[in-house]
Amino acid sequence: MTNTHNNEDKQKLLKEVKEKVQKLKEYGMSEKEITALFHTEQPLLKLFISKNYKIFLGDERKEVHMEPLVKAVYLLFLKHPEGIAFKNLPDYREELTRIYVRLKPMGMSERVVQSIEDVTNPMLNSINEKCARIRGAFIGQFDDHLARHYYIDGLRGEPKKITLPRDLVIWE
Repeated sequence: MTNTHNNEDKQKLLKEVKEKVQKLKEYGMSEKEITALFHTEQPLLKLFISKNYKIFLGDERKEVHMEPLVKAVYLLFLKHPEGIAFKNLPDYREELTRIYVRLKPMGMSERVVQSIEDVTNPMLNSINEKCARIRGAFIGQFDDHLARHYYIDGLRGEPKKITLPRDLVIWE
């Protein structure tokens, strides 16, 4: 009898929660905001950038793997906590190139030069593709609620940024 009573209580509670969630949606709250309510706050992990530009998470130093151009884009945004508007990416082409050369000191092929031009051309989709790969690299480490602090994100037309507090970023 107790089990049946518990099940009825659960069903009643679930119905109430669904009704409250529906009410929040009617008040204009987004699905993402509602989902965030159900996440318990986890502390943000430190992000370590090694001398050879490997990226590690937390004290256990779990490596976050990215291909060189994707990593160069990530490091560029990490160096600009104020964010970068995609329409201004051409202004960052030289800086991105310098970062890439540090990652791959063997020189730059014509293909790499073209790829850097493409990623800094706001009329192309290349920057969105790189941001999606960065997002995937961090979502692979933990859920989106926590990962969103580590990847490049922002509202349409506004500067995109990495929201991780910079006191959690350790450059070796």
